[in-house]
Amino acid sequence: MSDLSLFLKENKKKKENGFFAATKSLCDADGKPLMWEIKPLSTRDDQELRDECMVQKLIPGKNGEQQLRFDSQKYLVRMMTACIIFPDLDDKKLQDSYGVKSAEDLIVEMIDDPDEFNEFAGFIQEYSGFDDIVDVEQKAKN
Repeated sequence: MSDLSLFLKENKKKKENGFFAATKSLCDADGKPLMWEIKPLSTRDDQELRDECMVQKLIPGKNGEQQLRFDSQKYLVRMMTACIIFPDLDDKKLQDSYGVKSAEDLIVEMIDDPDEFNEFAGFIQEYSGFDDIVDVEQKAKN
């Protein structure tokens, strides 16, 4: 195989957006849960999110020494908001209706059932190619 043109961007297959009913508490006129549109997380976005979620933590009893740690909960919420296309979690009217000021706070308020939240998080992780948050943590450490 020596045809370099096959590697050009226009030949790359793109994964289509997916849909998922994130919560049973938000329904249409017929009572069906609303579908949320999700895009897969790109490698570049994943790298940026992992960097943003590395936090300095004080080591107890080590005279103010600090250690860099991966905040998996922060990463999970930021990953979810980065992948959600619709509804627009940055919409001011939507944020105001829940009394929040950020997409991260909004998703937690909109999906306030822990089981639904975890199921949705699992869907987004799988859709983006991760097995689970442990997979994400391992990749962040490496």
